Amino acid sequence: METPKRFEGKVAIVTASTQGIGLAIAERLGLEGASVVISSRKQQNVDAAAEQLRAKGIQVLGVVCHVSSAQQRKNLIDKTVQKYGKIDVVVSNAAANPSVDAILQTKDSVLDKLWEINVKATILLLKDAVPHLQKGSSVVIISSIAGFNPPPSLAMYGVTKTALLGLTKALAAEMAPNTRVNCVAPGFVPTNFASFITSNDAVKKELEEKTLLGRLGTTEDMGAAAAFLASDDAAYITERPL
Repeated sequence: METPKRFEGKVAIVTASTQGIGLAIAERLGLEGASVVISSRKQQNVDAAAEQLRAKGIQVLGVVCHVSSAQQRKNLIDKTVQKYGKIDVVVSNAAANPSVDAILQTKDSVLDKLWEINVKATILLLKDAVPHLQKGSSVVIISSIAGFNPPPSLAMYGVTKTALLGLTKALAAEMAPNTRVNCVAPGFVPTNFASFITSNDAVKKELEEKTLLGRLGTTEDMGAAAAFLASDDAAYITERPL
């Protein structure tokens, strides 16, 4: 089946996009014709991912960006606008999970880091991006299944992902009608980020048995969901999690 070209002439920024779900989203948008701007904290990871995408015929700009840095967020937007002149899609994917402690045992510094990266960075990145967003633009925020019912081992991480569900609703109202805002809430997807769960065969099998489809999601599944929400096929959808 031929990949549709829903993003020809469009520019898409994807944060934390040199591996896992972020890279899969960037690849899907790029294969559909977007000029994609990828980023992560390390230059070597950005370079490797950019090379991987270019080998597939994708137009890509790689920029180092730690989303908790105001200067690096601004640089990400500035470099995008300098090269392409506009922004059509922003996918906010960056997240951290530095602790598996119970919420009331979590250190103040860890609480700050979770808030800064998982929630606040999305808001601040969009503040920088807004002047350059086109009419009909789209924002896709990556939450998590943990946001609906935070599990004990991921409790505070889950709470930050719950906050993103509320942020999606609030921003959808604030940015309408020119920009749609939606959310993807992945389940357990085998990536480096989730390896502590998915690399354990017994745990993986238990999770698979709990799903209606009898399998875990893939990064490609997440890329397809994000691409749908960002595309004009979802032109009448805003404020919704998938």
